[in-house]
This record gives sequence, structure tokens and C-alpha cells, in this order.
Amino acid sequence: MTAHLMNRNRSSRLGTRRPAPPALVLVGHGSRDPRALSTVRTLMERIRELRPGLPLHLGHIELNEPLLPDTLAALGTGDAVLVPLLLSRGHHVKRDIPEAAAASQAHTRIAGPLGPHPLLVETLYERLVEAGWRTPDAAERRTSAVVLAAAGSRDPDAAVDTRRTAGLLADRLGVPVVPAYASASAPTVADAVRAFAARGRPRVAVASYFTAPGRFATECAAAAPGLASPPLGAHPAMAHLTLHRYDEALTNTLAATA
Repeated sequence: MTAHLMNRNRSSRLGTRRPAPPALVLVGHGSRDPRALSTVRTLMERIRELRPGLPLHLGHIELNEPLLPDTLAALGTGDAVLVPLLLSRGHHVKRDIPEAAAASQAHTRIAGPLGPHPLLVETLYERLVEAGWRTPDAAERRTSAVVLAAAGSRDPDAAVDTRRTAGLLADRLGVPVVPAYASASAPTVADAVRAFAARGRPRVAVASYFTAPGRFATECAAAAPGLASPPLGAHPAMAHLTLHRYDEALTNTLAATA
């Protein structure tokens, strides 16, 4: 043990350092709403606080700069893990991000989307509580429900992921939760609210399943009959989840090459 410490101290005196970790590239969708970019930048600061020294970059799929290809070009031939700030599998995760990575010179690994994951469910729960949700008593539980408002996708895997999150949130809340979508899929939030009311559940809250404010999140909240939570945003759990996906991608790569 003493010899090991002496060798380690000697290496330190000689200036030997651990290699820098691969950069973490946050891949945002992009939005014309300026609050979205502000939210992502706040999330980046939370990640920096959790893991100082980790190279951290941002690239967007569309609408905001820097665009992902430009971010990857700036990395040259460096190592990077791309973490999509997306909540399910879909076209962007399966095609857009891999194609951008393949076209760059950087040595990249692509992490899975953020969802589904229990940390997202806890974030959804806390956002609902912030908006005024309270645990219903036995009588209220029979008339209560939640609509999980998501962006929507034509990819069936995206719907599977969103339904799984809805199921986890239902377990957390103790009331029925159904997904509804802003585009590309059915039902809409308004349709889901009406369906619950027809089943004798008029006390309906809308949980915003969006990473940041934007047009879809605003439209879904406007369709709520009452309580609507804000987007997931830069909640501390989102920073922890982003780092979890980063670490997961590195671990999976090491396991695959072992």
C-alpha cells in the first residue's frame, strides 16, 4: 500500500494526469421561444456544478444556434457523448442525431433519450405540486385524473415510451394518467380531458412532459380545464438524469469492447 502511494505521488510530481473525459454534448431540439434556450443554459450550469471539469457543449437539431453539426465540427477529432434532451425514441434520436454524428470527425457515442426514467416521474410530480396539485383523498381520487401532455411522434416507439412514463406517473400519483399529444399523434389534450370527464373524472390536471417552454407546451397548458404544471425545465433531477445517461453510454461502450 505504501509503495502504491509513493508511486502515485511520484507520478503526480512528474505531471502525469488522467486523460480528460469525453465531452458531454447536450443535444437540444431547438425552439423559437427564447425561454427554451435560457432553460437549457440553466440546465448546463446545474450539470457543471455537479461535475466540475467535465467538458460541456450544446448543439441543437434545429431553430437555435449552435446547431449540432457546428458543435461537433468544433470538437475536431475529440471524444464526445451526445445526450439528447428528448424524452422518448423517435426520428431525431434514431436518424437526425446519428447522421450528424456520422458526418463529423469527432469520436462519438450517443446516449439514449432521457425518458422513460423514474427521475422524470419525480420531476413531473414535483412540477404538479408546484402548480397546486395535492394528493386527493379517497373520494377525490375517484373523480381525479392527469393528462400527460407530450409533443407527439409518428414513431410507435415514442408512444411506447410515453405510455410507460404515464404508467409510472399513475403509480406515483394514485390516479389514472393518460398520454395526450400536441402533434402527430392522438388524442389531443382537449380530447383526453373530455374523455376523462365522460368517465366521471372532472378533476383533471395536465402534466407538461416537455423539457422546456415552447409553443407545444403553451398550447397544451391552455387546453387544461384547471391545473397545468410547467415543463420539466432545469429541475435538479434533470441534471442528474443527463449525467446518468452520459455515464450509461460510457459504461455500455466499455462493456461492448471488453
